[in-house]
Amino acid sequence: MFYRKARECDVNPKPFLQLDRVIHEKGRLPIMSLLAAAPELSFTDLRDTLKMTDGNLSMHIKTLQEAGFVSVTKSFRQQRPLTTCALTAAGRRAFAEYIDLLEEIVRQAKETK
Repeated sequence: MFYRKARECDVNPKPFLQLDRVIHEKGRLPIMSLLAAAPELSFTDLRDTLKMTDGNLSMHIKTLQEAGFVSVTKSFRQQRPLTTCALTAAGRRAFAEYIDLLEEIVRQAKETK
């Protein structure tokens, strides 16, 4: 049998453990990123940009909405339904905190080299 020798780890695990799992999921992080860069985006714009199915995008938006990170507005434009999404104030704060943690993780990685 072969056993790996345990290596000393100088990395502080705290930032990793603090990453918001709602945002961190690979389908939701790009949604949050796009919405952070724009006041609001239509469901169609999000879907087409991210190349997601309607159902997949809907579920991710629902999760973000339930977390209080995204607001969804339904209206009509030229007699056609229009669904728009935007980050809430809580969503902007959570995303900023998430980015700060990622920057801390990157800083740690650079220091341990």
